[in-house]
Amino acid sequence: MDHTSCGYQSKSGSHRATKVEWEHVVPADAFGQSFKEWRDGDPTCVNRKGESFKGRNCARKASSLFRLMEADIYNLYPAIGEINNLRSNYSMADLPGEPREFGQCDVEIHDGKFEPRPEIRGDIARTYFYMDAAYPGRGIISRKNRPLFEAWDRQDPVDAWECERAALVAEFQGNVNTIVATACENRVKGAVSREPHHD
Repeated sequence: MDHTSCGYQSKSGSHRATKVEWEHVVPADAFGQSFKEWRDGDPTCVNRKGESFKGRNCARKASSLFRLMEADIYNLYPAIGEINNLRSNYSMADLPGEPREFGQCDVEIHDGKFEPRPEIRGDIARTYFYMDAAYPGRGIISRKNRPLFEAWDRQDPVDAWECERAALVAEFQGNVNTIVATACENRVKGAVSREPHHD
C-alpha cells in the first residue's frame, strides 16, 4: 500500500493502517435498517442456543435482497483499514475547516460525519445514486444529502478509471451501472465534440 500517493499518515499507529479492506461506500447499516429482518428478526434467525437474533446477521441469513445489496461490487471500494474503521457507518458531509488528522491525506471525520478526498467525491456520489436507483425504497439518499451528492457529482466528474472499473464490474456482476454508464457516454461525446475538425 502506497501511503505517499495521498500523503497519508496513520492517526493511531493501528495495524489496520497497513491493510487494504473492502469498504461499503453506502454502509450496510444505512440500507440494512430498511429490512424487517434487521430491525425485528425473523423466525429463521435463531442461534444454536435457541436464542433469536436480529441485525445484520439476520438480514444476511433471511433476506436474499439484503445479501444482493451487501455484495454489490459497485458499492465496494478498497480503503485503508484504519480509515474504514474510523469512518464506521457515518454519513457523508462537507466538513469545512476541520483539521487533517491523517497527514496530507484530505480525509476528515468529525461528529459522526465523514468527508472523503475531493478526488473521489464524485465517485462516491455516483455510487449513492446507483444504489438508490438499483434498490428503490431503501432510504439510500436522504432529502438532506441529495444536494450534496449532486454538487459532488458536478465537482468531480466521471474519469477514465471510473468508466473502466464500471465496465469490469458489469462484465463480472452481470448488470450495468446506468448512472456511471450514462456519465461515461457523455464524457466520450464531449471529448469527440472538442476534437478539432479538419476540412
